[in-house]
Amino acid sequence: MIGAGRAQSDGPPQPMLPARPTPLLLQGQDYVFRAPSGCYDFQEQIHRLEMVEDTGEPSPCVLVLARSADMEMNELSIALAERGIRMARIDVDRCLDLALTIYTDTPLIELNRWLLRPLLVWRRHFELAAMPVDPRTISGAYALDQWNTVAGWLTERTEWAHVNPARATGHLNRLTQLSDAAAFGLRTPRTAVTTQPGRSRPGGGQCIVKTAGRHLVEPRPGVQHGLFPRPLDTSRAGDVPEAAPVIVQQYLAADTELRVFVVGDKLIGYQVDKYDPAQLWVDPDNVSVRPTDVPPGLADRLLALARHWRLQVAAFDLLVVDGEHVFLEVNVNCDWRWFEHRAGDTDVSDAVHGWVAVRFGELLAADRGR
Repeated sequence: MIGAGRAQSDGPPQPMLPARPTPLLLQGQDYVFRAPSGCYDFQEQIHRLEMVEDTGEPSPCVLVLARSADMEMNELSIALAERGIRMARIDVDRCLDLALTIYTDTPLIELNRWLLRPLLVWRRHFELAAMPVDPRTISGAYALDQWNTVAGWLTERTEWAHVNPARATGHLNRLTQLSDAAAFGLRTPRTAVTTQPGRSRPGGGQCIVKTAGRHLVEPRPGVQHGLFPRPLDTSRAGDVPEAAPVIVQQYLAADTELRVFVVGDKLIGYQVDKYDPAQLWVDPDNVSVRPTDVPPGLADRLLALARHWRLQVAAFDLLVVDGEHVFLEVNVNCDWRWFEHRAGDTDVSDAVHGWVAVRFGELLAADRGR
């Protein structure tokens, strides 16, 4: 009888599996970022305090799916408020008690009793790992699955426009980036993807190990661990396979590095000088950043790639090797405030705020003309 009597064994106890070695990109890794959770959005706060009159009509808005610690979006909220543009927000680390209704037969949503008509949607750092639930429980797994579906639908819904649309960028992993960049005439490092990095030597000399996925993993909500590029040490890699494939890339001695932000059709370049691939995260105070012009030939290729990938706001990372530009990757969820702070300007912020405002104005005019 089911549920009665003593539980029966399914057989002899299974032997304990040997512990796997620590993955290369987690060895000696001490970068941990604790992302705060709370309401830091200016427009959300003034609407909570009922400092804005509710007309009862749907408000055209920019809808952002992010997380509390996304300071670029917190600044955007202020910049759009100054231009009289409504911005609404769904943060993944604060969504469990959210009053949200999405109307499927009309492009409207009701968010915390406000009726909104999104015209432009931007998803940044809306990572489900940040949701404060335990995925090992049935309720946690349920919440994650529901939000995964709904957030995905919001960021692909065709009734409104999108920044870096998910349908175009969902496949844009580092390996696709490298092959596309080469097709557009940019030099790329020799690259292999392997679970046995100790046996790989793309280019035949020194190599760098990189993550094939995200630079930050979040095993617990709000606690992010860095997976940053590091030199390949064969004495530590050995012959034991990694638990997951990593990128092994030819090491190129660079004169300097470039971070080039694309905002619409505008390029904003920074020269970045550092002595270690991971220094940007583990020792940022000793990284030198200064504004620089983007050479015309390189600018043409980067803009062509951005259009090919349908990116409106992104950041390219490149090496300068003997005067030649070498493509490393493009970062879709790019953060720009740190680079501005180090360089002492606000060029990217100004460009992003202006681009979003102009794009919203275009969409609003088209919406009223229907």
